[in-house]
Amino acid sequence: MQFSESKFNNSLILILKRYSAAVRNMELTILLPSLLRDMPPDEVCDCEEETCRDLHANYLMLKAIRNTVESSLAPSDDRKAKNTALNKTLEPLLDTDPEALFHFHLKGLFFVMNDLTKKTQSLTEKYLDIVGVTNC
Repeated sequence: MQFSESKFNNSLILILKRYSAAVRNMELTILLPSLLRDMPPDEVCDCEEETCRDLHANYLMLKAIRNTVESSLAPSDDRKAKNTALNKTLEPLLDTDPEALFHFHLKGLFFVMNDLTKKTQSLTEKYLDIVGVTNC
């Protein structure tokens, strides 16, 4: 049992480290983040105006998430207020078996962190395309 717990913990730590490293690489690569202003993201944005972001806003968001992951600080109250609708949709889950709830959230965390890592790498590549540098 100890071995599988250790392997699992390393997997969670590894995925968080990968994200942090991707953001660090993004910061080192993107020397002029202002070039990303008003640049639409690659994916088609079929969302409300408030949640559609340009590449610069994505850059800032990815850095902020990394800072939260590394500092273990809870989000501020204004961020919590924006997530009120999401919290209401998750309320039925609170009556679920704690182990099932844990696995649900852990799976979600892995999915989100992998997605954020890919978005960070994509943003870095997009910046290199903008400045005309080929990434080997």
